[in-house]
Amino acid sequence: MSGLDEEKAYAERCGEALRAMLDGARLSVAVGEHVAGDRYSAERLGRHLKSLAKELAEEPGGPPFFGRLDFGAGRDAGDHAGRRYYMGRRHISGGPGEPPMVIDWRAPVARAFYRAGARSPHGVAVRRRFGWAERELTGYEDEHLGRGEDAGEDAGEGAGGGGGAGEIGRIVAAEIERPRVGPMRDIVATIQPEQDELVRAALEESICVQGAPGTGKTAVGLHRAAYLLYAHRQRLSRTGVLVLGPNPAFLHYISAVLPVLGEVDVEQTTLERLLARDTACAPARAEDDAAAAVKHDVRMATVLRRALYARVRRPDGPVTVADGSYRWRVDEDELRRVVDDTRREAAPYAVGRERVLSRVVSLLGRRAEARGQVLNAARTRRMARGAAPFVDAVWPAVRPEEVVAEVLGDPEALARVANGVLTPDEQAAIRWARPPRTYRSARWSDADLVLVDEVAGLLRRTPGYGHVIVDEAQDLSGMQCRVVARRSEHGSITVLGDLAQGTTPWAARDWREPLAHLGRPEAPVIALTTGFRVPAAVARLANRLLDVLDVDVPPTRSFRADGRARVTPVADLTRATLDAVRAALPHDGSIAVIAPAGVVDALAATLREALPEDALTVLRDDGATSGAPARHARVTVLPASLAKGLEYDHVIVAEPAGIAEAEERGLNRLYVVLTRAVSRLDVLHARPLPAGFPGC
Repeated sequence: MSGLDEEKAYAERCGEALRAMLDGARLSVAVGEHVAGDRYSAERLGRHLKSLAKELAEEPGGPPFFGRLDFGAGRDAGDHAGRRYYMGRRHISGGPGEPPMVIDWRAPVARAFYRAGARSPHGVAVRRRFGWAERELTGYEDEHLGRGEDAGEDAGEGAGGGGGAGEIGRIVAAEIERPRVGPMRDIVATIQPEQDELVRAALEESICVQGAPGTGKTAVGLHRAAYLLYAHRQRLSRTGVLVLGPNPAFLHYISAVLPVLGEVDVEQTTLERLLARDTACAPARAEDDAAAAVKHDVRMATVLRRALYARVRRPDGPVTVADGSYRWRVDEDELRRVVDDTRREAAPYAVGRERVLSRVVSLLGRRAEARGQVLNAARTRRMARGAAPFVDAVWPAVRPEEVVAEVLGDPEALARVANGVLTPDEQAAIRWARPPRTYRSARWSDADLVLVDEVAGLLRRTPGYGHVIVDEAQDLSGMQCRVVARRSEHGSITVLGDLAQGTTPWAARDWREPLAHLGRPEAPVIALTTGFRVPAAVARLANRLLDVLDVDVPPTRSFRADGRARVTPVADLTRATLDAVRAALPHDGSIAVIAPAGVVDALAATLREALPEDALTVLRDDGATSGAPARHARVTVLPASLAKGLEYDHVIVAEPAGIAEAEERGLNRLYVVLTRAVSRLDVLHARPLPAGFPGC
């Protein structure tokens, strides 16, 4: 039997073992429902078994393994000397008492698979990588790491023969360059050493990844989530992991990655959806740019804190509480000390209110005890009821929406709390033109929800997560960073972004400021500069645009020498776009037409008439889609505002001048759009190219 046949037979046995694991998990769920025990233990057992069955049932049917490690007999191999391990997306058990058939890629021994090299083999004699077509094993490639710097590669049957691809073998190169169809895929078979260091960073460590286009920063963040859940399962099962993406289209694009890696309970959402849920306020109106800019400014935190604590009043008299035939009294001076001391403690507002009540009741109780009275629970409750009006007067209960509505709806209240913080023009920009009668009837914007969340965090500690991963973080405002910081106060954070791709008016030009607002000023900034997905021709074109962007980031160095980028003047933009789509269809992979929002509908209408019904999907700014499901359509038409984080094999950019003119950071948006192409790029323009565009 040849080497390839042996590996195919092993793959079949792995498939059988995985099916046996699923059957066993389902049987355990059925049996566990009838296991005797206390209610708590039965509930915990049932939850664990059902979670295991769910994870195994969502196995996507991909290859059972992607690599193999053969350790040598030397001391460098340690306890692994002479052993062989297969690496896969998830653990596959052997028979009873047998070693596992496949090791999870997150296991400690798998570190050597990603980091071993000729100069530092980590005890590995041979690293084997497998090539697959769907579930069929087509070949393998061996790297003999024990030979030193001259280690070569041996190609197994079906591997295609020929030389390697530089420092990366043919199989890895083929996986990186595989056509991009459907949602984002995992990169467990192609993780590079510098990426692996970030993926396996300690849970307590917060990091910032400045990633050029195509460097895999998003994949690094998702794989770090999967790794941390594997390495710290018990802790993170309690505190949770949160992934924040820039928009719903991006979330749909990345949605398949973590389930493929066996993690089905990670919360993935946008900041806007998170706030709508946590504040229980549904955004119902758009915000004008001037108001949004002020509301997102971190100075609003000072304004809102002033507005909240302006409700605290100094006592203006004693408290007297009737208790049967007794009347207990606390003097004004003592009450002022209670209020002043509580304010100095800087506890959350609602906690401070509870402390004031508790301390006043304690003072009343001392009066009763001094007169020989027994302070029981009933008497304490009566004292609390008697002191409640005083507490309501000096430290009133309040809802966060109430505070924000007062600030935005009452010009006099806003002027008082914003004095010296916001200019008169800024105050005028954020004032509601038609204030609602009460906060309950207010129509909120997305920017308003950031303010409501800020006040909610001042009232009580915001429930947090064990780890938060925030992508496209360069676009977060100071106030949005504070939203994330509240949810990661007692955990850690992975910040992913690219300063060159900052498109919001408040986008960061340096990582120091957003990291400070995120509560992680000490977090190291690690740059990823090798683009594995963006080909050299596209990278060269986009890098030339960096010269006119007001950021200091290293240019992308493309791993790939292939690709094509063309800039073509056209007379009829719609006709030229249709011709470009038709020319791209014979090639494998996905096709995207990215255009200014104002021309998306016209281009989509023309393409809809010319293409089969199931070939086209259209994305819109409001999150709506039409046409075929996005994961099945060959062609996607979308506005430039939704392109961030997405990838397509062939990208057709229609009218770059319109993209550049549409917003304050329009050239940054254009940079984003150009770097969505992972094979071929066509730039079509009927108007003159924008100033600063390569070649202008």
